Amino acid sequence: MIKQYKYPSALTIAGFDGSGGAGIQADIKTFSALGCYATSVLTALPVQNTQGVRSIYPIPTEVVQEQIEAILDDIFPAAIKIGMVHTSELVKTIVDTLRHYPSTPIVFDPVMVATSGHRLIEEKTVADIVDRLFPVATLITPNLDEASILAEMEIKTVDDMYLAGEKILKFGCQAVLIKGGHLDLPKITSLYFEANGDIHVFEFEKFQTNNTHGSGCTLSSAVAAYIAQGQKQLEAVSLGQSYVHKAIYHAIGVQIGKGNGPLNHFFDPQKLIKNELV
Repeated sequence: MIKQYKYPSALTIAGFDGSGGAGIQADIKTFSALGCYATSVLTALPVQNTQGVRSIYPIPTEVVQEQIEAILDDIFPAAIKIGMVHTSELVKTIVDTLRHYPSTPIVFDPVMVATSGHRLIEEKTVADIVDRLFPVATLITPNLDEASILAEMEIKTVDDMYLAGEKILKFGCQAVLIKGGHLDLPKITSLYFEANGDIHVFEFEKFQTNNTHGSGCTLSSAVAAYIAQGQKQLEAVSLGQSYVHKAIYHAIGVQIGKGNGPLNHFFDPQKLIKNELV
């Protein structure tokens, strides 16, 4: 009898990036580089390059719903990453569609501010994200700008990160990872908050480079990929950050575009993982 196999599948629900460094493109690259089978649902069509976002065109909410249903009916993911959700209508559509699958891990990257500094989300949408999307997510991964918006406070120190994380956790999240790459410190410090009160500190060497476009998208996708592989969430968070750190390192000195260049997602690509069906 011929053995049957299945790839660990990961789904990204996110926006587009024609320059290839962020959004769905970064997610697909990350899933693929880590040996997972990538599927995707498009939520928005930003017109952007490495220098910034020029405009954003919406995808009709019914089309987003149909995309999610089509994938889940056919290639059910072992983990889901959610990225750009820039309207209240999208929040409702995604939550209402995914609530039928409560056991699937969801990593939500609350994309609000691009690497270039451009604001990507409508003001009124933040409250809907907190009220509706946070409770269904397994992990939230804001950067400092996004954590500042969510916690309604300025974050300038690691102590501020601790305070912001505790505030965000009270919104009903199961876990929060605040990425501290923008702090003026010799090392990159990130804090992982669990609902039981445990806080884990991660530190990585900081590099001098402009090639960080899509680093937040890549991190949340990497964590989702490791969860899809079967890793526990804390280990997936650790491995995901290590992957991003190496992807940034291996992109140093590379010139792609005139602005913030992309990471090197394929510095050490894995073959598609084949899990034997039993």
